[in-house]
Amino acid sequence: MLDLFFGFITAFLITYLAIPPVIRIAVDKHLFDKPGHRSSHFVATPSIGGVGIFAGFLIAVLLWVPFQAYAHLQYIIGAVLVIFMMGLKDDLAPMAAKKKLLIQIAVAILLAIASDIRIASFQGMLGWWNDMPYALSLILSVFTILVITNAFNLIDGINGLSSSLGIFACLLLGTWFYGSGFQELAILASITAGAYTAFLPFNVIPPAKTFMGDTGSLLLGTMTAILTISFIEKSAALSPSHPWKLDAVPVLAMSVIVVPLFDTIRVFSTRIYRGSSPFTPDRRHIHHLLLDFGLSHTQATLSLLLFTALITAIALTGQYFLERHLLLALLLLITGGTTYWLHEAVKRRRRMFKLRSIQAIRNQRKQNQG
Repeated sequence: MLDLFFGFITAFLITYLAIPPVIRIAVDKHLFDKPGHRSSHFVATPSIGGVGIFAGFLIAVLLWVPFQAYAHLQYIIGAVLVIFMMGLKDDLAPMAAKKKLLIQIAVAILLAIASDIRIASFQGMLGWWNDMPYALSLILSVFTILVITNAFNLIDGINGLSSSLGIFACLLLGTWFYGSGFQELAILASITAGAYTAFLPFNVIPPAKTFMGDTGSLLLGTMTAILTISFIEKSAALSPSHPWKLDAVPVLAMSVIVVPLFDTIRVFSTRIYRGSSPFTPDRRHIHHLLLDFGLSHTQATLSLLLFTALITAIALTGQYFLERHLLLALLLLITGGTTYWLHEAVKRRRRMFKLRSIQAIRNQRKQNQG
């Protein structure tokens, strides 16, 4: 238990102390994220806060995660180093999407093969209980790592959102790892949560002093992918009588990251449906809808965090009453229905605003003519 505490505190303190000098360097070198037509902020802001996060994360991992108990840890460190360098390069000088994707695929393959971060079974989903062929397992695992990694990157559009959702996932999964006896994974989750908790004060207290950038969001997505897949596979290894044994584990894993996961799939699908590239940026993300609905950054972040907690609570409770496919359908129905309602509400709000603007122009013309 002390290792979890010291890991969290070490990551928190180093990150908290490292971010201010990183901000000063960014200001001196004019390394800003300048507002654009898609931006949810209006002031040029330093965008390499992820450098401080990575410093706290890496040092805490080297100090507190027991290498002797986690034989594959060196490959995870190697993978996040590559992700960090790619993210930093992209923050300083944007890279082509295809080049970033190729690097991420290489990292995902490294994790799946060398670290054995791999989904080996659907655990009853789609009627598949037995271990799947290695090639299929490898493809599915690489795809899952890519989706989760980019989901946290894409959801990082307003202050505190990606980091808050990542902290929630790490704390929840870390608690399960600790209770189930997987100490090394619990420490890894605690360290990740500690580093991103230290980042929050610099990002959520207006005005935001820094953004995490791709450096921070891609690291968070990669670590969340590692923890989520590990949760699925470690749960399958527990005996049915174990007190921390859970049913419908793949559904529970999806519920913990439901917002970035569902939003990414929804946005990519709508872009393809409209004939655009899935990587073409737009303002169709769930956080953009909440802002257009009239919420502030803080209100939108808290709303999505509470929604994630609600979906997770429903999944945890529902696993004992509903068949796993019905539970998945229920969660998708709630998430999809809520998103559809919000989308329609924003459309009505925009129409009302447009009508009011037209009426105001007409009134002004009448006054000028009078």
